[in-house]
Amino acid sequence: MTTLTDRVALVTGGRRIGSAVALALAGRGADIALCYNRSRDEAEEAAASIRQLGRRTAVMQADLSDPSACRRLVADSVAALGRLDVLVNMASVYLHKAFDDLTDEDFDRGLAVDLRAAFACSHAACHHLRASGRGRIINFSDWVDASRRPRYTGYLPYYVAKMGVIGLTEALALELASDGVLVNAIAPGPILAPPGTTDEEYQAVVRATPLGRWGGAEEIVKAVLFLVDSEFVTGETIRVDGGRHLK
Repeated sequence: MTTLTDRVALVTGGRRIGSAVALALAGRGADIALCYNRSRDEAEEAAASIRQLGRRTAVMQADLSDPSACRRLVADSVAALGRLDVLVNMASVYLHKAFDDLTDEDFDRGLAVDLRAAFACSHAACHHLRASGRGRIINFSDWVDASRRPRYTGYLPYYVAKMGVIGLTEALALELASDGVLVNAIAPGPILAPPGTTDEEYQAVVRATPLGRWGGAEEIVKAVLFLVDSEFVTGETIRVDGGRHLK
């Protein structure tokens, strides 16, 4: 188990699963930079829990659809905490909208946040990750994209962006391999039910998942920690979906 004492992790998207990931990294000894767009209360709550673990934290607001905001976020994180060793690109836009109703702006924003922000943050962070000697980038795709075929209508920008994340992860892993920076992606399945999920919808997912349950944030935490620990896995996309892709 890798100790992260006095190392620094930046987690974009500080809500729900992002908060759990940040706390787990802090539990390993890392200081944490947390980024949020609109969910300030959740980010501040996570930061308070991190401080209770005795670790430093910095909470920053950023609209990651703007590449310059991605660059500022990385620079401000390093300025606040002194270095950067782990970048977790979790920020995402999950828009459900019929294809005929999609606008250019919908498409552009989906790709800007879900794909380009991962590139822009990684590009800004690579110098610091190289200097770390043990840099890690962990991107987030989706189990549907990792299955290499769309399964649901109404999520076109999201699907296209998250498919792009897999390609970005593979290409970036090759680009940074000689620098000792490992780049991987996690493709979550049914982890936490979205707010407003009905009992019928909840149970339908349970029935469609071979392991017969929702995973919970802890399953994503385990995957992140595995990728932080690993010294020989790079360019991979790991499905954490309870076998959902098998049906």
